[in-house]
Amino acid sequence: MTVAVLSPGQGSQAPGMLAPWLELDGARARVEEWSARCGLDLIRLGTEAGAEEIQDTAVAQPLIVALSLLSFEHLPVPADAPVAGHSVGELAAAAIAGVLSPSDAVALAAVRGAEMAKACALEPTSMAAVMLGDPEEVAAWLESQGLAAANRNGAGQIVASGSAAAIERIVAEPMEGTKIRALKVAGAFHTPYMAPAEDALREHAAGLSPADPARPLLSNADGQVVPSGAEYLRRLVAQVTRPVRWDLTMDGLVSLGVDRTVELAPAGTLTGLVKRQLKGVVTTTTALKSPAELAALREEDAQ
Repeated sequence: MTVAVLSPGQGSQAPGMLAPWLELDGARARVEEWSARCGLDLIRLGTEAGAEEIQDTAVAQPLIVALSLLSFEHLPVPADAPVAGHSVGELAAAAIAGVLSPSDAVALAAVRGAEMAKACALEPTSMAAVMLGDPEEVAAWLESQGLAAANRNGAGQIVASGSAAAIERIVAEPMEGTKIRALKVAGAFHTPYMAPAEDALREHAAGLSPADPARPLLSNADGQVVPSGAEYLRRLVAQVTRPVRWDLTMDGLVSLGVDRTVELAPAGTLTGLVKRQLKGVVTTTTALKSPAELAALREEDAQ
């Protein structure tokens, strides 16, 4: 069985999600180190903060990356297991593959989140989930509405991104055969509206020294394995203004012979997409919602 590790993106956060993971050996010290690097009290945010506070893009992104990395530290998977992340989850994937250190990945996520939040404040923009419909037809229809297919997630889901007025319009008048739901987000991620964030992220990334991946590392840009750490970091920077092709990323997993996935905490969303899109191909999925799932995996590995 070939297992792949998946790192979730923004929207997967939940109040108190960090609390049970802090009981693992060395976890609290690790998160304190990451907090110092990113200038946020991740322990308080992950244990005491409410839903509204952690929905803030500047908070959600480093918090999710930190929890994903924390859960990976205790994960019993082969050293050559492929890894892929969704949107900001690509930063955790980069650290898992050895392109960045965990501290650098969390710090970069904090910069990314803060700069994207600033870009969102420049003008009213939003996002909406479009369910059902032919993906190519939906993408073309969104373009005709002045919107971008920002996340092509597979499993019958595309996320539209653009001006708030255009999002309101398609929610009120969906394309025939689709269902559309507005999302609670700060703005139009993965579109040119995020250009100021891309510029700031590029400046920060210039001070990093990426290593080449030590395991297969897939990119949201095209679903392909990226062998160069420098190229992967370049893609991480450009990603904030470009679409997330999770559909192609799942195709990439299939091309590697993956038949089992483990989604890092805070897990659930990517596991659902894999179950729907890769039914019959990926036969076993695990969503790490608490350390209890880690214990179950270790028991399986010992058998």
